[in-house]
Amino acid sequence: MNPPDTAEDLAEALRRQALHDRTILLEGNGTKRQMAGPVEDADEYISICGLNRILDYEPHDLTISVQAGVPWRDLTALLAENRQMIPLDPPFADGATVGGVVAANCSGPRRRLYGTARDMVIGMQFATIEGKLVHSGGMVVKNVAGLDMAKLLIGSFGTLAAIAVVNFKVVPMPEVERTFLKPFGSAREAMAARDRLLAGGLQPSAVDALNPAAAEAVADKVWLLAVRASGNLAAVRRYQDDPVLRDALVLEDSSQGSLWRQLEEFTPGFLAEHANGAVVRVSCTLKELENVVTSFEGPALARAGSGVCYGYFDQAEAAAEWLDAAMRREWRGVIEFASNDDKPGLNLWPSVGGDFEIMQRVKRLFDPGNLLNRGRLYRLI
Repeated sequence: MNPPDTAEDLAEALRRQALHDRTILLEGNGTKRQMAGPVEDADEYISICGLNRILDYEPHDLTISVQAGVPWRDLTALLAENRQMIPLDPPFADGATVGGVVAANCSGPRRRLYGTARDMVIGMQFATIEGKLVHSGGMVVKNVAGLDMAKLLIGSFGTLAAIAVVNFKVVPMPEVERTFLKPFGSAREAMAARDRLLAGGLQPSAVDALNPAAAEAVADKVWLLAVRASGNLAAVRRYQDDPVLRDALVLEDSSQGSLWRQLEEFTPGFLAEHANGAVVRVSCTLKELENVVTSFEGPALARAGSGVCYGYFDQAEAAAEWLDAAMRREWRGVIEFASNDDKPGLNLWPSVGGDFEIMQRVKRLFDPGNLLNRGRLYRLI
């Protein structure tokens, strides 16, 4: 099937397949096939890459409407021409589409200050399995009507409906940005420095912590804290005067851009080098983060200002063993990335949470025949 190039064609493609109870594999460029549940064979493959147009961009209104197949890099490049941005920092950004980023709910280092896709998406148009087009939200930043419907699709991995159009609020690029790199002898020292920094009233856009095995890829084999400061010149100078960062290495311009791209793409880089590797994601409190990050023998990268930690394993079985032990400690974790060959033998989501029954009901409401992207979310969805 030729890729649909309009929302109407996308809706009709879904309707035709559903009419004959044919299963559907729905995706963009497929950059995140190692993410979430296994990509199962389907009767029909539908790509959203043909929906690749910018529909409405009003720089003065700080809004943009784009079709789901627009490449993420094209979107960010267009916004940069007006010194604007959507600071999601997703992995696999060079090949990802807008729809894929939103459907996988991807975010990166600047999540601490700017939030996730749920904070930036202000409207959406999506096609249902019945062939209907649904509009949710709008093009006004403060518009809240209908947003809940769109939020259901964020992070749904295409299991509910097909995202056709996404409306974003955009933010101005900061006047000045600087990055501070500071090594530490232990995780405890790094986390204590983070606590002092955040308690001092500064609001960095990103605070990443790397254990020695991860830091070796970007600097020296030490515990490393990377702090991204942004704002006007006076605000950024406050970071340089802060006792926590006073003797840190300061990066500017292309050097800091290169560092943050490495951190944003740490997961794709690791998976490219480890065919049977796996990545565990743990969500925890800032207080718990020290125990979580020190529990990994291999590389570990933490969004130390938001309590999200990624652990990297050469073999998927080792990730599963670690996650079993983590569940006994009541940590909330998932195997976020693994190869399709390894996934069938893994418990990717050992604790699905108390809202799982509601999620199943939502799935039945949107896709009662379970035709869309089978197995991609929680196996049963």
